[in-house]
Amino acid sequence: MKTKFIFVTGGVLSSLGKGLAAASIGALLKARGLTCTIQKLDPYINVDPGTMNPFQHGEVYVTDDGAETDLDMGHYERYLDVPMSQRNNYTSGSIYHTVITKERRGDYLGGTVQVIPHITDEIKRAVLSLGGDNLDVALVEIGGTVGDIEGLPFLEAIRQLRSDLGKENVLYIHLTLVPYIKTAGELKTKPTQHSVKELRSIGIQPDIVLCRSECALDESVKAKIALFCNVDKDAVFCAVDVDNIYKVPLKLYDEGLDQKVAIMLKLPAKNPDLSAWHALVQRLDHPQGEVTIGICGKYVDLKEAYKSLHEALVHGGVANEVKVNLRYINSEEIDSKSVAGLLKDCDGVLVPGGFGSRGVEGKIKAIEYARKNKVPFFGICLGMQCAVIEFARNVAGLAGANSEEFDQNTAHPVIYLMKEWYDFQKGRMEVRDALCNKGGTMRLGAYPCRLVSDTQAYAAYGQDDIDERHRHRYEFNKAYFEQLKAKGLTFSGLSPDGELVEIVELADHPWFLGCQFHPEFKSNPMRPHPLFREFIGAAKRLKYGAKKKKD
Repeated sequence: MKTKFIFVTGGVLSSLGKGLAAASIGALLKARGLTCTIQKLDPYINVDPGTMNPFQHGEVYVTDDGAETDLDMGHYERYLDVPMSQRNNYTSGSIYHTVITKERRGDYLGGTVQVIPHITDEIKRAVLSLGGDNLDVALVEIGGTVGDIEGLPFLEAIRQLRSDLGKENVLYIHLTLVPYIKTAGELKTKPTQHSVKELRSIGIQPDIVLCRSECALDESVKAKIALFCNVDKDAVFCAVDVDNIYKVPLKLYDEGLDQKVAIMLKLPAKNPDLSAWHALVQRLDHPQGEVTIGICGKYVDLKEAYKSLHEALVHGGVANEVKVNLRYINSEEIDSKSVAGLLKDCDGVLVPGGFGSRGVEGKIKAIEYARKNKVPFFGICLGMQCAVIEFARNVAGLAGANSEEFDQNTAHPVIYLMKEWYDFQKGRMEVRDALCNKGGTMRLGAYPCRLVSDTQAYAAYGQDDIDERHRHRYEFNKAYFEQLKAKGLTFSGLSPDGELVEIVELADHPWFLGCQFHPEFKSNPMRPHPLFREFIGAAKRLKYGAKKKKD
């Protein structure tokens, strides 16, 4: 079957949930036995989100091939359980950069380079790169809101693709807002009408209108939207607010959205198998207990900055049949006096990744509290580095131990800027800055790790070799390996050649582990990541005792 393309646009305002909607539609189609992938086209000029402030953009999601992408890639991977790559996320910046590079190289033979056709052709090339004999459906989400000037080239490109590919191979879904005005007691359809009008003025007539609303739309409201938006009456669907994002696929299935998509694209008529999704929601709605995890970071005012982390902790709760309450704690507010009060009710402490020195001393105090009070601890990337610093200072007696990132003149640089990085998958050493365009060495993407037996890490994974995704430019300083090992720090995960430290832990602690990589990027609601599963399991044991989980 020729690859079918579904384009998802959004109107009225941002943050309506286009990514979740696209991921949920993909999940429904995959449950029908179809092969699917998703792509995000972002209109901003940045080449990628790698240098963007998390407060503005949320987390940077890293793929196996080292692409720094939009956080929606996480939704795509978690819902479809298929790996994303660089080709699944393009920005205006990356598109323009490619076109300008071609122009400088002379590829256009001296011709005038214009938005149409050169930019739009490059966008179409990026979209069509998804297609292939082994792919049934490619969903493409257009970032931003219809009416944004920077999004016009993307909309023009997908308008052209219907003519290029044929109407039977292209479907347009437009997500809009239908607000409920409490004082009037009414759902208002005018914003949706204007949004569709804006889209039609560009030359795109949506085939399906998906309406985000805090309450269900009755048939009269749907009929009104269908009339004014020029779509079939059975092509207006409601994406009602839910208390858990993993209910979205089931809600859209109840609306009949996947069936309408299948009919319009002439996809194989097969009912989806949603048993796994029903089982997931059942566990989420009926936990056997709850635990509280203290997340000590500096981006706590914007939860999207820790989106994958949040979801991975939820997945760990699913595996242990407990609800996970997340307590975000600003690490800048943690000191010797406040740490006990801020963490006293936490069943586990997690220190996430990050860059820069702000809030680091608070993170170190939180780790010291967890170590001394035998509270389960999980450190990720910078969190692992802070755990090493805390251990070096307070256990190994290395006064002033620090990372070169925070103190270039530290007497004991237990964490230092890596001088080179190794591409084990290709079996060769790469030169400094090979992947990095940000002025420093950066290790990005999936790298292998070999686990040491009889450790917490090995017990979690149950295998010798793993691979995990990285995003950092500082590493453990191997010069301190033997010294810290002699004091009780266990190095339970190393690169295959033994040169890079990937996991550290404490043997005399219920569960104390730090990893240099980002395991949250590979967690899935159907397959919770082993480290998050074991971390939440340890928190559950702290709260409820060592009772075994019911079969």
